[in-house]
Amino acid sequence: MKPIPLTDETRAIAARLVWFELAEAALANPVRFMAYAFARATHADMKTLRAHLHDDDLRHALDRAPAGIIDPRSWAYWNAHLGRVPAPAMPFRRFG
Repeated sequence: MKPIPLTDETRAIAARLVWFELAEAALANPVRFMAYAFARATHADMKTLRAHLHDDDLRHALDRAPAGIIDPRSWAYWNAHLGRVPAPAMPFRRFG
């Protein structure tokens, strides 16, 4: 997945979606950042982000999303939006 450039727009989106860390740090890990975007971004936010990313980037982010960030409804929506019906199993945490 290609990096998401740090612009005024992406910085503002990152600051709102991943409020608990600096925008630069959030955008430094695009797969993790996109997991938060899939779950919490507005339509306008995603329009801005999609100007920098292709569908293959979004599929890559979904395939490698950390467990516990994307809710089931968002998981189903984005997989369907990208032509993956039925959606693959959601990521889950493994212990031990």
